Amino acid sequence: MNKIAIIGCGNMGLIYANSFLRYKIVTKENLLLVEKNEDRQNKLSAMNIGKVVTTDDHSISECNIVILAVKPQDFRELAGSLKKVISPACVVLSIMAGTEIFFIQASLNHRLIVRAMPNLPVEISMGMTAFSASDELSHDKIMLVENLLSTTGRTLYLKEENQLNAVTALSGSGPAYFFYFMKHLVDAGVKMGLDEHVSSILAKQTMLGSFHLINNGQKTLDEYIASVSSKGGTTEAALKTFNEHQMGDVIVKAIQNAENRAEELSIK
Repeated sequence: MNKIAIIGCGNMGLIYANSFLRYKIVTKENLLLVEKNEDRQNKLSAMNIGKVVTTDDHSISECNIVILAVKPQDFRELAGSLKKVISPACVVLSIMAGTEIFFIQASLNHRLIVRAMPNLPVEISMGMTAFSASDELSHDKIMLVENLLSTTGRTLYLKEENQLNAVTALSGSGPAYFFYFMKHLVDAGVKMGLDEHVSSILAKQTMLGSFHLINNGQKTLDEYIASVSSKGGTTEAALKTFNEHQMGDVIVKAIQNAENRAEELSIK
């Protein structure tokens, strides 16, 4: 039976707590919610989803999984007390943005580290989480972590940790790009005379249907684009405008800039 400690029970920490309980990965009795703020402790206790403890509680040493769901700047302060209570066989799973495995190992004096990059749709168990592990983790422990992360959506194991900056730029930040494009689709509909709620329905269902088509179909993206376009038609007129403004190049450059920023912000 798993015993899991979640360090930092904000939005993401609670998403994992509830997902683990829903999929019976852990019981309430074996789920530790680690929180130092007293007001927050009281709120967590009222939720009745796990045992609320502080960072120096020795019951953490009984856990086979410890999840770091705090802000990177808060981790520096917590590391001193945490390294005293984490057992050598425990897997530490970090979802802290931009915090590299080697830094966590050095801070905790602990070797078994997994670093994961989830994205916003984990809130509805439709997320995409890529993760990488320190060399010391066995296959069984990697599979255990994958099973945990899979409760919030799809997972992808990356052998090379340095690829996580690209993951951050593509899927971590990706929902914002999608929302940005959706916003402008809706705005275009309104400018053409549609009510906002009508434009929103049309844009949302178009995006949803198009996703399921590419997810279940056999054609390439270029083939799907061609299947909607016809010579001299409306789609071609829109695509021509995109190409004239080098929209594809702008998108690629923007995501590369996000990757560069992820590298600059990395805590090594």
